[in-house]
Formats: sequence, C-alpha cells, structure tokens
Amino acid sequence: MTRQKEIATRIQDVLDRASLIRQMFEEGERLRRERGPDGVIDLSLGNPIVEPPQAFKDALLSVASDPTPGQHRYMPNPGLPEAREAVARRYARSTGLDVTSDHVVLTVGAAGGLNIVLKAILDPDDEVLIPVPYFVEYLFYVENHQGRVVLVPTTDRFDLNLEAIERSITPKTRAILVNSPNNPTGVVYPKSTLERLAEILTQASQRHGRPIYLLSDEPYRHIVVPGVEVPHIQTIYPQTIVATSHSKDLGLPGERIGQVILGPGIEDPATFVSALSFSMRALGFVNAPALMQRVLARIGNASIDTTLYHTNRTLLVESLRTAGLELIEPQGAFYLFPKTPDPDDVAYCRRLARKGLLIVPGTGFGCPGYARIAYCVPTEKIQKAADLLTQESS
Repeated sequence: MTRQKEIATRIQDVLDRASLIRQMFEEGERLRRERGPDGVIDLSLGNPIVEPPQAFKDALLSVASDPTPGQHRYMPNPGLPEAREAVARRYARSTGLDVTSDHVVLTVGAAGGLNIVLKAILDPDDEVLIPVPYFVEYLFYVENHQGRVVLVPTTDRFDLNLEAIERSITPKTRAILVNSPNNPTGVVYPKSTLERLAEILTQASQRHGRPIYLLSDEPYRHIVVPGVEVPHIQTIYPQTIVATSHSKDLGLPGERIGQVILGPGIEDPATFVSALSFSMRALGFVNAPALMQRVLARIGNASIDTTLYHTNRTLLVESLRTAGLELIEPQGAFYLFPKTPDPDDVAYCRRLARKGLLIVPGTGFGCPGYARIAYCVPTEKIQKAADLLTQESS
C-alpha cells in the first residue's frame, strides 16, 4: 500500500536535510538508553550547564508569589513597559547610546527575535548575507519569510571576509546576519573589521537607495575569555538591529526570553516596533513570557559565573593542540571548531560516536573538514573527551 503524503513537501525536504546538531543529539539519546548516562560524552549541543545566578532565583520567587491580580494576562505585544525600560537602561549604560524603551521589543528568545525582524523587513526574494560557517537554523529563518540566503565565505581565521561580502551585495540585499561571539567558531569579530563592514554597508545602502540592515545575533556576548571585549555594533553602524537572549548569560535556554533592540539609525522606531509586534502576532508568539519579563525588570546586571567554561576551554585547547589538531583559539561562546584529522568530518564524528563521544560535523555548519565541540559540560567529561580525541587523532 502506498504511503500517503502527510506533511508539506517543503517541510519534508527540510527534515531530509535535518540539522546534524539535532541528529547527534538524538544519537546521544539512543546511546544513553543503550549504555546508560555514564557511557556517553555528549558535546554536541550548546545546552548551558551553569545554573542561573541567585539574583534570578530570588526575583523569580518574588514575582511568582506576587498576589497582585492580572499578573498572567495579555499585555502589549512589545512587552511590559517596566521590562522594556529595564532592558533599555542597561543597554544605554553599556553602549552610551540614547536607547529608550521605544527601541526595545521583548521576544521569545533570540530565535523569535530574528524571525520577527526578518518577517518585518523582507519582501519575497530579498537577500540575506550569512557568513560561513553559520548556525544552521539561520537558513530556515530566512526561508520562513520568503527571503533568499546568500552564503559568504570567511577568512582562514573565520573573521569576516570583507571583499567577499562587498562582492555579494546586490540591489536585492536587505541584510547581513552576523553572530559574535560566533557559534560554531568562538571567534569575536574585531572592531576594525566591523568599522570597515559599516563603510561597505553604508556605501551600498546609498548606492541602492534603501538601508541594508546589519542583524547582530548576540546571545554569547557575555561568555568571553577574560580581557576580550565584544564591540557594540550599533555604535559602529547605526542601522544595526540586535537580537539577543538570556539563554546563555543567565543560563535560561528553556525559558525563551530575549529582546530585539533597534539601532539609532532606524528613522521611525515606532513604525518598526509596530511591524515587529504584528509579526509576533502573525507568527503566533503574541508576546514574550510574562513571568520572565517581570523577572528581567528586577535582576539588574546579574549574570552567570563563567569560570567553568574558561576552565574547560583551556583544558580542551591544550589537549587538542598536543594531539596535533589545527584550531583557531576561541575568544567567546563555549565552542571549539577544530579541523578534523579526517577530511570526511561526518565519518570522523561517527567513529567518535561509536566510542561514546558526540560532536557535530562541520558540514552541519556549511564548513566540511571541521567539527564543533561544545564544552558547556562538567570538566570531568571534557577530560574524558580530550583523551578520546587524542586517541582518535594519533
């Protein structure tokens, strides 16, 4: 009997080229069932292990026990006024920009933020430039809103390739989507690179008669090596729109709370916020979680303790270099992206999986011959992983 077609062809196509990150995660679940939790070292998913700070827990308890009626009702789509104001104050202090609550929309994570921005700015077949390697979900976000992805290579050190970007811009270019600190490489784009990028985008915007937006995805901004500074891109290019979340800096990936912050070059922020609000309703998000918005308004500059990530990073970098693997030392996030000893990165990762170590082939990020290692796990797992990687590379 012929099996009936139950889902859309487009979605079936997506499932057939499903994220290697998710595939490795599912493989980990299978191996854990077979071998038990201690039989698998899963470094495939950037799932933060560090618990939220005490300030978050205190604020959560306070908000949850607030007897004031109406705490869980509908709200303005852009977010609660006190939450938007709190985000704007913190951002204005850190950047020196004249950012107000009128520039802020609370979102369902950074992913929700990117989707509402793309829905608000893209006409059919508008182009979005994405540097390679990339977080694979970006491709689907652009496709969600009838945009067209234009992949752009980076340099041999994974910095932005400015010449390639300039060559890739056309009259249909609407945005470039960047992520710094970067997933999967851990690279932080230097200020000098961003300044030159701003010049290129400014000139191209003038040439084509409409703004080219710089979309900056920043969930890892506060997860950096001590002494490394992540430039605030809106101070460099005013047509920047920041999407970020508290999945990493507060350890809250499951709570889905983030924000979009409009740059000072957005001439009509009220209309833009209206467009984002409509997009949030049209996509079914409606508004960011009310409880988390109230918590955000109370926690000030609280952040997680990143010591564990720095310890793991140092251990893993030293071990891989001793094993002879080539890598660009990460400056932020919690990923390493070494070159695989076997040019077939998928086969290499599958061999490691059979030994109980899960990492993600670089092919999943558009960069064959590399692999992503997430080190947001207990240090003892990093030591075991380093031993397996050394054995496999010898």
